[in-house]
Amino acid sequence: MTSALEKPVDALTRAEAKAELKRLAEEIAEHDKAYYEKDAPAVSDAAYDALRRRNDLIEARFSDLVRADSPSKRVGAAPSEAFDKVRHARPMLSLGNVFEDEELYEFVKRIRRFLGLEEDAPLGFTAEPKIDGLSASLRYEKGVFVLGATRGDGTEGENVTQNLMTVGDIPKKLKGAAPDVLEVRGEIYISHTDFIEMNVRQEADGKPQYANPRNAAAGSLRQIDPAVTAGRPLKFFAYAWGEVSAPLAETQYDAVQRLKKLGFKTNADMALCDRVEEMLAVYRGLEGKRADLGYDIDGVVYKANRLDYQERLGFVSRAPRWATAHKFPPEQATTVLEEIDIQVGRTGALTPVAKLRPVTVGGVVVSNATLHNEDEIARKDVRVGDTVIVQRAGDVIPQIVRAIEDKRPKRAKPYVFPTVCPVCGSHAVRDINPKTGKEDVVRRCTGGLICSAQTLERLKHFVSRNALDIEGLGAKQAEAFYTDGLVKEPADIFTLKARDEASLKRLKDREGWGATSARNLFNAIDARRTPELHRFIFALGVRHVGETTARLFATTYGSFEAFMTAMAAAADKDGAAYQELLAVDGVGETVANAVVEFFSEPHNLEAVERLLKEVAPQEAEAPVAEGAFSGKTVVFTGKLEQMSRDEAKAKALALGAKVAGSVSAKTDYLVAGPGAGSKLKKAEEAGVEVLTEEEWLEMARG
Repeated sequence: MTSALEKPVDALTRAEAKAELKRLAEEIAEHDKAYYEKDAPAVSDAAYDALRRRNDLIEARFSDLVRADSPSKRVGAAPSEAFDKVRHARPMLSLGNVFEDEELYEFVKRIRRFLGLEEDAPLGFTAEPKIDGLSASLRYEKGVFVLGATRGDGTEGENVTQNLMTVGDIPKKLKGAAPDVLEVRGEIYISHTDFIEMNVRQEADGKPQYANPRNAAAGSLRQIDPAVTAGRPLKFFAYAWGEVSAPLAETQYDAVQRLKKLGFKTNADMALCDRVEEMLAVYRGLEGKRADLGYDIDGVVYKANRLDYQERLGFVSRAPRWATAHKFPPEQATTVLEEIDIQVGRTGALTPVAKLRPVTVGGVVVSNATLHNEDEIARKDVRVGDTVIVQRAGDVIPQIVRAIEDKRPKRAKPYVFPTVCPVCGSHAVRDINPKTGKEDVVRRCTGGLICSAQTLERLKHFVSRNALDIEGLGAKQAEAFYTDGLVKEPADIFTLKARDEASLKRLKDREGWGATSARNLFNAIDARRTPELHRFIFALGVRHVGETTARLFATTYGSFEAFMTAMAAAADKDGAAYQELLAVDGVGETVANAVVEFFSEPHNLEAVERLLKEVAPQEAEAPVAEGAFSGKTVVFTGKLEQMSRDEAKAKALALGAKVAGSVSAKTDYLVAGPGAGSKLKKAEEAGVEVLTEEEWLEMARG
């Protein structure tokens, strides 16, 4: 029987699609953690893109199944602890991807539908190389460079101003007239020639060589000493902007040309296109001369040219609607699979990792690849000793495409996935979905709190950059404290100072520590005793609750006390609290049940209570926007005639409203278009104020 994992998206049943979205959300979250928090990616760009692509395709077909922790709602890398943090005036988001010509046609059609444009209405695009480097934002005031930052997690980046000052392509003072405030965005990169010379010097100095130009560029920019950065051959292409006090132009193309006149280096291969066929011609052309460009690119970026269209199209949580990246096909090589290693994650998931005989793929030496899960191993029939085709598109760690059976050793046997945890020896099981009766694709350790792999990973998650983000207490230090018995659960972090003062063996006396570093750590811990509500909720490590979902809960419930009280009440699934939980836009039964179960578990409650004796989570910030909808809960139903449902939701959020998926006692307004059904009836029964689309727009205009 064909599993959901093997099926094309258009062949999935609704139940299979729901299970697949759950699997993908968990797997991609694990990969994000490995890449962003540990700086140790477990998959190649191609493998990661394939997972995201499958997720996006399933969400497109089953739009009502989109999860609150969907990968489509996440972006970027957390800023490093080594630098001061900079909050971006406008978020620096990532791009969605297309891989096939048909997907590009659909991307353009989707824009036309959103804007309500006929098929023959003019709709121009820019097409430019997608530079494989490190995104950076440069702030100019009165024409003078004053602040430079990395993208970070899209909201907050690293302050690398002094390092960027050393990059020759970045003007310190702009030429001619410029807006009083101008944030220029672009890519830091290293050319092929300079990269080769860097590795020659590394080898001569007896130092490790860099894996690829992108990693070399990122490492060079993030040097603590700007003098080190100054000695690295960094370059910069400008292609976008953030905050501006006055418009640069009316189109993307003209705005980039103006950046060029102001003194920035822009890409000469940027082109204007009126039709998809022209966009594809640019893609084919760049693909053909990719090796001769002198720097790494991994695709082509298309952007709607008119800036007023960009403004109308706006953003989804992770990417702009008006732009996408057309990725190039991945590169492949052949090597031998020498071993399969099983790693245990924070949620107890057993993840198989292929240990490969080192091989160079696209100029990068790789030795590991993810095998995803036991179904994937069985489907591909990958065995230890097999000669395998591996594939990558930029990252060090590739995916295994397939085994070459006619080169298989005679003694090679089918891989038997372990049924016990390699860390604690507990049984490892695959849960049965009660609705479908099918096994989960992930096998998990049942050891729970006795499994050191899970306990430690949960502790690392708690202190991670997007959670509590305690300066000086990263994953490595948390592991050291855990190993030495100093910190076994989150509450222990906040009692560390008191216990240290009463101990004969002081922290300052540990190897690598001193009085100053110990004092700095205790101060950093104290600085996190009043964490932001969404960070605190995310830090608890509730299964299925990612950053986006945590923000939803913070915005909806306002305080942690109210959140806990509501979750306790929601244990009654026939009660109003559970229905209000499900009414949160983007929260489905899986997330709701996971949160309710977490707060119904006595040992979880005990751990949280111990933690709350040490910390006091802040209440969520009130909406910034002021007006009729600020802080109000709005539900949309029926067919909207003046804009799409997505555009309406985006507008409501921009006005400071909360958007819910169903009517509850906390609903303030129901915006009802033609064809409104049960939601309208429920709103009328509950006394919720009902608005027509025109009335809603009139109130929105103030």
